[in-house]
Amino acid sequence: MLTGRCYCGALKYSVGGDPIMKGNCHCRECQYISGGQPNSYLVMPDSDFKYISGTTATFTRTDLEKPRTREFCSNCGTHILTRSEFRPGAIVLKVGTLDDMSVFDKPDIAIFLKDRQPFHLLHDGVPTHDDFPMPTD
Repeated sequence: MLTGRCYCGALKYSVGGDPIMKGNCHCRECQYISGGQPNSYLVMPDSDFKYISGTTATFTRTDLEKPRTREFCSNCGTHILTRSEFRPGAIVLKVGTLDDMSVFDKPDIAIFLKDRQPFHLLHDGVPTHDDFPMPTD
């Protein structure tokens, strides 16, 4: 079981199961949210996620064709997770909110390198994609 919280500690969560994927997203949206760095995330099963305390606020952009919904602490604004139609039954959990980040030793994938900044570092041997890789049938 993994646990985590927001910056002020008001919003706490737990999530079970193993990570479906570990990644770094370099898209411009994630750079806004992270303060300029890639966004490190775990894709986790939604069924094993629950908030333990605190209240969330959500934000969904209305100008995107397939927007994601982001959940934040309603008190301090820490971005906890993202829900996306690209990941039904899963959440995209922000690694920095975990109490123990050691589960994220390195990403399995780096995406949206088309928006990568010169100061973003890449891990050797990690597959990279200019956009979001779509599954093929």
